[in-house]
Amino acid sequence: MAGGLIKYSRVLEIVGDTLKIQVPLVEGAETVVRFGDLAVVQSTDEKKSLAQVINIDREVITLQVFSGTKGISTAATASFLGHSMQVTFSPNILGRIFDGSGEPIDGGPDLSFDPKITLGGPSVNPVERLVPNKMIRTDVPMIDVFNCLVESQKIPIFSVSGEAYNPFLARIGIQADADIVVFGGLGLNFDDYYTFRKSFEDAGVFSRTVMFVNQASDPLVERLLVPDMALAVAEKFAVEEGKRVLVLLTDMTAYADAMKEIGISQERVPSNRGYMGDLYSQLARRYEKACNYANGGSVTILSVTTMPGNDVTHPVPDNTGYITEGQFYLHDGKLDPFGSLSRLKQNVIGKVTREDHSQIMNTMIRFYSDASDAAQKQAMAFDLSEYDQQLLKFGDLFRTRFMDINVSIPLEEALDLCWQTLAECFEREQLLMKPALVAQYFPQEVANGAFTAQ
Repeated sequence: MAGGLIKYSRVLEIVGDTLKIQVPLVEGAETVVRFGDLAVVQSTDEKKSLAQVINIDREVITLQVFSGTKGISTAATASFLGHSMQVTFSPNILGRIFDGSGEPIDGGPDLSFDPKITLGGPSVNPVERLVPNKMIRTDVPMIDVFNCLVESQKIPIFSVSGEAYNPFLARIGIQADADIVVFGGLGLNFDDYYTFRKSFEDAGVFSRTVMFVNQASDPLVERLLVPDMALAVAEKFAVEEGKRVLVLLTDMTAYADAMKEIGISQERVPSNRGYMGDLYSQLARRYEKACNYANGGSVTILSVTTMPGNDVTHPVPDNTGYITEGQFYLHDGKLDPFGSLSRLKQNVIGKVTREDHSQIMNTMIRFYSDASDAAQKQAMAFDLSEYDQQLLKFGDLFRTRFMDINVSIPLEEALDLCWQTLAECFEREQLLMKPALVAQYFPQEVANGAFTAQ
């Protein structure tokens, strides 16, 4: 591009990792700079750094320098490349790990000559979208049985710092019946990065996995690029190769914090708790990449959103909740059935799953709700009825067999275990379920010995 041949040298200001440079406007000439374009910043010692245009104010261009502005003075120059950020896309990226600038960091073969695709782009035309109607099995009973993950769904895991959400996310990536898993790590410490890499390698699924990782010590601006790179690659696999792609992102709160920090460096006026006013639209732009393509595969997004102080009204989880199609609540090592919700589960329950799925799901949650009430009565030293004792037993079994995130059971086995658990705690007449389903699925041998004195 012609813009890439010209060096601009009038640096006006350097603040944090941003650099402001003047690019004179020439009437009638082609626009030299566009929002999102890349530039090469060259310091006086010939060191070159990649940067991205993040703001244009007439002749004043603001660049976010990927590697930081340390060592760059006002005597530096900038050359514009004429295109926005690109990422490598080819079959060779499977089983590879890239940093936040799209460069391989795993010591594998060079990919510099492989095709590249541009990040961003609009969301898919609604005409090209199909109604989600296929389930992604995860072998996690609290998901598969009670809040199904549906192809093309966008759904976060709401949690707090200290919870094992990263190992849990890694296990879902391993167990999910997706063709390709694209992982995006945002501000990860090395231990978490190594956990994901080791988990995928040990499980033998690394050959169908692509990893984009921004570690906590990496440049902040690269944190903003990781979701876009992961989603661009996922979209390409789904559209051109018809793959069912699962995108894992952690942690979107770190992504929002990076946006806030960059916004402050630009002297933008914050909206809520320091976050910029476009937080919602920026998050929505990424989440809306989830799609079930009419002439291709699908992109499903499962992310982690940590809630500072366990506050669901914090701007990041609050805005996320309006965008996504439900959420999973993870706390104390368990998925909470009351806080969790999948708004698309009705598209698959009983349609692509077993006929008893809907009834057993509702019955189990009803009894667990009653068990929680019975536990409160016990804590307050009220007299407990025999039914309360049944509920308490059921509550203990439900938490152990289903709610623990370490439990892995295929869906059909989980449904059978639901019936088994009900049979261990209740009589047939107490279930208030369709008689035909009870007759078909209720375990007779367990029922004969469970609570015979009524």
